[in-house]
Amino acid sequence: MNIIGLALCLENSDCDDLELNKVYPIVESEKTDPANYLRVIDESEEDYLYPKEMFEIVNLSAQTQNRVLQNLAA
Repeated sequence: MNIIGLALCLENSDCDDLELNKVYPIVESEKTDPANYLRVIDESEEDYLYPKEMFEIVNLSAQTQNRVLQNLAA
């Protein structure tokens, strides 16, 4: 599983595995994934597909992104 970025959750209606305003890792999509979805590691610690409109992509420097990912893993 290759983490390719981070996404801020802006909407979590009817979804117990996402917390509003929390940053989640994005992993590489699979060939069969719809274009308008992101593959996100959610609170279940597994990657699942969610509509892109539920998130805002967070652009950070590589160093800052690594620090955020370390904190998420803790």
